[in-house]
Amino acid sequence: MPATTQSAVPSTAPKRSLRWRVVDIVVASVLAVAIGVVFKLWEFGYEPISAVAGLVLPGTQALFGGVWLLAGPVVAIVVRKPGAALYAEMVAASVEALVGTQWGWLTLEAGLVQGLGAELVLALFLYRAYRLPVVVLAGAAAGLALGINDTVLWYPGLDAAFKTAYVVSAVVSGAVIAGLGSWLLVRALAATGVLSSFAAGREHARRSQAPGTTSADTVATDTTTPAAEQAERGSRAAR
Repeated sequence: MPATTQSAVPSTAPKRSLRWRVVDIVVASVLAVAIGVVFKLWEFGYEPISAVAGLVLPGTQALFGGVWLLAGPVVAIVVRKPGAALYAEMVAASVEALVGTQWGWLTLEAGLVQGLGAELVLALFLYRAYRLPVVVLAGAAAGLALGINDTVLWYPGLDAAFKTAYVVSAVVSGAVIAGLGSWLLVRALAATGVLSSFAAGREHARRSQAPGTTSADTVATDTTTPAAEQAERGSRAAR
């Protein structure tokens, strides 16, 4: 009777490490600094647009505040480590404050609150899920933090109707601009190949190899480790 052999494939896939690597810190910092410059540039566009929106329907100027929430979701999708969203918002806010902004050093307080909003949602999913609905929810949470923070600090004396419109507009802006926008931005970056060392880049490569699947169907989690990849290659060679 011929002997049977079993491949040395582990019964369970190794868990993805949530510890920060040096490359995570470098890439997160570069992205956050770049987005911090965008924050500063957006001030020039925000002022006239928000003034018009405020005249048409007071409170809706927050519809354009989602640009200041981009850093957290973008870096979180790329790095996928605990604290990534908060780190990115704080770095980007620091850049904006250092360059000079009308809000002064309260920009750091805003970055802290907004980063925590996105971070809370990602933590609820144990930093494992980065699909579009999760990212949109994280952006909406950051928008909620923005809306509440602004109404408390900058508009304390205005009526409830204004504050409600402002908070709702901030949530919508966070979901669309910071949520959907960051997801599309990371997809565009992954298509260039610069994210090949990250899960987002590998997911893009898998989607390109399997044209029959859609990006919304891809579960955005990275459970493959270098050791697992090497073991898999070894088992294939043995067969």
